[in-house]
Amino acid sequence: MKPTLPRRPRWRSLALLALCLAPLLWPLEHLAERYYRSELAGQNRQTLDLYVANLLGTLHRYEVLPQILGDLPALRAVLGAPDDGVTQDNANRLLKNIAAQTGAEVMYLMDTSGQTLAASNWDKRDSFVGRNFAFRPYFSEAMAGRLGRFFGLGTTSAKRGYFFAAAVRNGEKIIGVLVIKVDLDHTESLWGKTPEQLLVTDHNGVVILTSRPEWRFRSTRALSDAERAAITAIQPYPTREPRPLNLSSDAWLTQTHDIAETGWSVSILAPRTLIDRPVRTVVAIGGATLLVVMLLVGLMMQRRRHYLERIAFEAKARRELEGRVAERTSDLEGLNRRLKQEVLEREQAQQELVRAQDDLVQAGKLSALGTMSASISHELNQPLAAIRSYAENAEVLLDHQRTEDARGNLKLISELTGRMASIIAHLRAFARRDRHAPESVALQPALDDALALLAKRRRSMEVELIRDLPAATLWVEAGETRLRQVLGNLLANALDALTEKGPPRKLWLSAEATADGVNLYIRDNGPGFCMEALGRASEPFYTTKTRTQGLGLGLAICETLMRAFGGELSFANHKQGGALITLRLRAGAPGVSLQPSEDRSA
Repeated sequence: MKPTLPRRPRWRSLALLALCLAPLLWPLEHLAERYYRSELAGQNRQTLDLYVANLLGTLHRYEVLPQILGDLPALRAVLGAPDDGVTQDNANRLLKNIAAQTGAEVMYLMDTSGQTLAASNWDKRDSFVGRNFAFRPYFSEAMAGRLGRFFGLGTTSAKRGYFFAAAVRNGEKIIGVLVIKVDLDHTESLWGKTPEQLLVTDHNGVVILTSRPEWRFRSTRALSDAERAAITAIQPYPTREPRPLNLSSDAWLTQTHDIAETGWSVSILAPRTLIDRPVRTVVAIGGATLLVVMLLVGLMMQRRRHYLERIAFEAKARRELEGRVAERTSDLEGLNRRLKQEVLEREQAQQELVRAQDDLVQAGKLSALGTMSASISHELNQPLAAIRSYAENAEVLLDHQRTEDARGNLKLISELTGRMASIIAHLRAFARRDRHAPESVALQPALDDALALLAKRRRSMEVELIRDLPAATLWVEAGETRLRQVLGNLLANALDALTEKGPPRKLWLSAEATADGVNLYIRDNGPGFCMEALGRASEPFYTTKTRTQGLGLGLAICETLMRAFGGELSFANHKQGGALITLRLRAGAPGVSLQPSEDRSA
């Protein structure tokens, strides 16, 4: 019997399906809201960080100015003679010029009673000259020796601003206060008109900067009696009773960034509609998709009448499927063959990897031998140069029949050869990672010994040596040979740097005893370190010299030896030019060390 096909879709079934699928819109709405909330929070966080950085940048431009300008002679003169019209006129004009150059709204100078003696707006109607601002908190902070900070409304100009104040000193005595007022109206105007609203609140919770003028100077929380009394005393706002600003948490999404140095909080408020609108769009799309699904189901129900044709279609599809299975089986057999070939290639690659690892181990051994030979070559250069110099001098002394002097030179050559043997032994111990017990070494004799090796070169270069060493012997924990090795390398590097500079060439040596030990400073007036050299100075084989001038091992060896002493080696550029190298050594016990000398133990 031929089945009877339905002539119309079963609308009751479709309605039931719609009731079952409709609850899926609620989790869809929840997911969409969470997604768009997260996206909006990320965008607002970046915007908030940008605005905070802009605000802090504006304030930091003027933070140090009061302390710097307080040393100007013209300002000190008016503090010394407040009734002198000439000095007052000079101070007024100076402050006006500086305010114009720096972009500050106003600068003014007060005496210790808070009376304004000079101001950059002396020629304006709202001039500060003659006004007393001792009631402002920045004045009391500056008189206490601190940097005064204050945000408030000008009592004369009625304009908002951020005030920086610093004491003007005559020795240790405070003789006045210099104040700089920064205009923040321009910063507020840069925020523009966007759906997101920005506001800055001070420590009282009062809005002082905002992108919506009607929110300005309104309180975001209830004020205590002490806060109201402080507001009345220092008058930071145009009103003594700020009206409350009631913002609904359901209408705004708020993110806040606190600025510790000013006590401010910067907030960005995004209207809830920025999330609700796209969420509604997503829900509408979901509902439309649900409607489409129901229509498709209806069409499928209508297609039931083509059931018999579909059976034939399925039979044909089954045959096609069998053909595809046979084709896939053939493909799998080919893939199996390729996998076997890849396994063979992988085994061959594994064997090649083992051989490459063996070659890498051998290369590492050769690299270690090369580093060792380069280190020995680098460390023996200075003693060899000194030996050649002493030998040449001995030859000249023998020609002049000065046998005793020649014998002294030969004795020095013998000591240098002993030192070379000690250096080689220490480098071998360094390669084996041996450790020497620390000994107490006198710093000045070791420094004199290192300078003696380089004396001829220093005199030939006309380098002026400036020593600032204590008369008392400084004892440090180190190895005698290793300390001379470190000092010789650092002094030779300083002379190398001075070859790049014309006369006068100067080399400063100074030392001081600190609570942590002994600090030795080596400074030259050469070109100093470049930025790359400061970061890589102690890296092995890094050098700014030519290949024929150096190997780049000296500073690397020095830093390794300093760590072995328990000390520290640092590199910097002196503020007056040239390089500054600091050696921080642990203090040693005065007198002769009980440990055997390194020269003998090596």
